[in-house]
This record gives sequence, C-alpha cells and structure tokens, in this order.
Amino acid sequence: QVQVVESGGGLVQAGGSLRLSCAASTRTFSAYAMGWFRRAPGKEREFVATISWSGGNTYYADSVKGRFTISRDNAKNTVYLQMNTLKPEDTAVYYCAASVFGGAQTMDNSYHYWGQGTQVTVSS
Repeated sequence: QVQVVESGGGLVQAGGSLRLSCAASTRTFSAYAMGWFRRAPGKEREFVATISWSGGNTYYADSVKGRFTISRDNAKNTVYLQMNTLKPEDTAVYYCAASVFGGAQTMDNSYHYWGQGTQVTVSS
C-alpha cells in the first residue's frame, strides 16, 4: 500500500503563488506516474496536471497551462505543483495521486493511490 500525503495549501490573494508538495511512501516511487487533481465546491473532481515516472512527460489542463508547473524529485519521493498567477477559480481541494502506470495519466481512474487533499483558497 502506498500512502500519499499532500502539503502546502493555504490562503492566497489572486495573482499570488503557492507550491504544493506530495510525498509518497514507497521505495519504488520512480516507477509511478503522479498526478494532481482538484475538486472545487459544488463541482466534480477534475484533472490538473500529471508527470511521467521519469519526469520526461507532463500534461496540463487547459485552465492551468502556462500558470502551473508539475515536477518531481525521485530521490525525495516527492512531486510538486508550482502554482503561479492564481485566480479565485483555482479555489479547490487539491489531491495528489499515484499511478502504477509509469506514463503520464490524465484520467482519474488510472490512479491507484490518493491523498487526503489540501485546501487552496484564492481570494479576489
């Protein structure tokens, strides 16, 4: 069983930045694709970003492209989501997930392990 734990959420003004971190408890972290998803109030969970096992491939939702950057440090078993130019519509609970499929995955049903989520609130 892989445990996934997010951190770094908080309250920020529009235009500001936050960096989310996600640590996974597995010695084979480098074999997993990792992803970030979010659920806004009253909405379904949606894809945000994903990164392949090596970090060589990344994909983003159109709504965050150019503002968010996903990266990983396999030596630290950690994946990051750098969020810049935040907007009120980015307000959501952000979830990190791990997939046993090594390639970058955009569908939530391709992920096998999920964190509890971290709240990001962007004020206008």
